[in-house]
Amino acid sequence: MSQTTPTNTGPLTVVLVHGAYADASSWTSVIERLQKAGVQVTAPANPLRGIASDSAYLASFLTQIGGPVLAVGHSYAGAVITNAATQASNVVGLVFVAAFAPEERERLGDATGGSKDSILGTALVSLKYPTGQGTETAVEFAVNPARFHEVFAADLPAEQAAVMAATQRPVAQGAFSEPTGVPAWKTLPSWAVVATDDRAAGTDVVRAMARRAGATITEVAGSHVIMISQPQVVTDVILRAVAAVR
Repeated sequence: MSQTTPTNTGPLTVVLVHGAYADASSWTSVIERLQKAGVQVTAPANPLRGIASDSAYLASFLTQIGGPVLAVGHSYAGAVITNAATQASNVVGLVFVAAFAPEERERLGDATGGSKDSILGTALVSLKYPTGQGTETAVEFAVNPARFHEVFAADLPAEQAAVMAATQRPVAQGAFSEPTGVPAWKTLPSWAVVATDDRAAGTDVVRAMARRAGATITEVAGSHVIMISQPQVVTDVILRAVAAVR
């Protein structure tokens, strides 16, 4: 079976990529608004196994879309989209939502380690998963459910945060220890939503990375899951990006 060669002649598609400790349902309210605005949108699963493998997976997904793509990443997925977009020629812009926009060879663990706003490191629990190589295991992290509301989703009702905590997807240690590649934000236009009470990625880290990337920045009061607590603001930023790259 031959692989279809991607082109930029079809309709633009917004691809929403979730971050660590979340899943694609975190984009539900944004998807509803984009669809109402007539925007083609999809939200694939992010494997959360490491920068290199996750970026390769997403790049493959993107290149199979028959038209231009605006890649949107939340949290850890900001690193994934900016690595994947260098491998997918149909990506025409990037949107970082409370997301990392790392520089080449930067490690996310090092970046978050210097944050004065993030308290995520104090709330993580270590787990193990099989690598598929015999009995070998590797480390992955989850957020302690008792701390999830405080750290991840403080501006959501406690009951909603508890459901998110119960359905969270752990992230492999490699996601934060692997160095990232050449960033696509050096050649593509970018936009960023900075949540001013981000205790997970850290508002200070997210803001500094967005400025370094030369992104058009929108700051809004809210937690790390700003696309859930303030979906209209996030949707508006995405729509402005859509208008700019069409």
